[in-house]
Amino acid sequence: MNEQVNHSTLMTPRVEAMRQELALIASAPQDATRGLPGYFYTDQPYFEYECATVLKSGWHCVGRVDELAGIGDYITLSLLGEPLIIVHDQSGIKALSNVCRHRGMRLAEGSGNTRRFTCPYHAWMYSTDGTLLRAARMNNKGFDPKTCKLGEFACQTRYGFIYVCLNDTPHDLDKELTGLEKLIGAYEPENYRIVHSASEIWKTNWKCLVENFMEGYHLSVVHPETLHGYTPTGLSEKAASGDGFTSYYANYPKDIPYRGKGAPGLTDKARHRSTLFSIFPCQVTSIASSLLVTLMIRPLTAETIEVRWTMSAYGNELDEDTINQRIALWEDVNREDREKLEIMQSSFRSIHAIGGPLAGPDYEGTVHDFLLWLAKQDSHSN
Repeated sequence: MNEQVNHSTLMTPRVEAMRQELALIASAPQDATRGLPGYFYTDQPYFEYECATVLKSGWHCVGRVDELAGIGDYITLSLLGEPLIIVHDQSGIKALSNVCRHRGMRLAEGSGNTRRFTCPYHAWMYSTDGTLLRAARMNNKGFDPKTCKLGEFACQTRYGFIYVCLNDTPHDLDKELTGLEKLIGAYEPENYRIVHSASEIWKTNWKCLVENFMEGYHLSVVHPETLHGYTPTGLSEKAASGDGFTSYYANYPKDIPYRGKGAPGLTDKARHRSTLFSIFPCQVTSIASSLLVTLMIRPLTAETIEVRWTMSAYGNELDEDTINQRIALWEDVNREDREKLEIMQSSFRSIHAIGGPLAGPDYEGTVHDFLLWLAKQDSHSN
């Protein structure tokens, strides 16, 4: 079934009405912006439409390059129901289908290092570039090993992150990220080393976490002990946006010291704030002089997501005790956000969850950027 047929099959009258409503909300004047009504976060048919359109066509962050430092290093994951192997092959990092070409068995689980992938069902064996190496006892005259290479998806690396797109014709990633280099390049994000990784299931819609992470309006209210002292709401400042990203600065009070020197090219002002950015659709990140934290959102249903988050430190500047303290802090921050988002998710079915006005650009301008992006991508899905 081709992509166009999939779209038309999913285009129920309700989904079409929601698409039109999204376009209307996104077209509101800058000083009269609104959020989405609750059903945009609960409606399963609309979520399935998103999966086939804006989510499938987007570039998804799946990890850090230094997680796959050696030839043969791999991780496995499921992205929008597609089983993947992300592997460091001789020619670079690839995204292979984790589905055997014989009977559809998954080839690998978890992570590790290997020279080849062997199917645990009938022992078909593949190289790390996906080429079929061996298929025992295959005497079928129609069998041609050359046609049995593993499927492969678009995979690129930028800023030390690994990105995968499931679409046959992915968008130009560099065009999507035009302007991001000026925002974060001086931090040297590719020189941060991973120090922690964890995965959790959150009972919330994928859009909720993008919006939550990317606005400073809630910082002092939701995180009074964990974040308010360093990044109070009142010092939030809208930063750059582009075709595929948005950002804001979480500035530190003047009497608060910065948390590490970081890259030599950073200004004192850059060291005295955290820069938060989202690469749409599903990556949200905070980068500061010595620490980089990324949440990779993997939508599961309209109301559940898998969140894989990683913490990386710049060079060897932070000692083990400090890193453990930062991990504990971010575990608390994520817990605080998760608790609020799960409560909010349970309220979205109310007839009064109609989407309220957004605060000004420094507080929720990034949410408006996200809604503009959603509407633009959706308009391209026709």
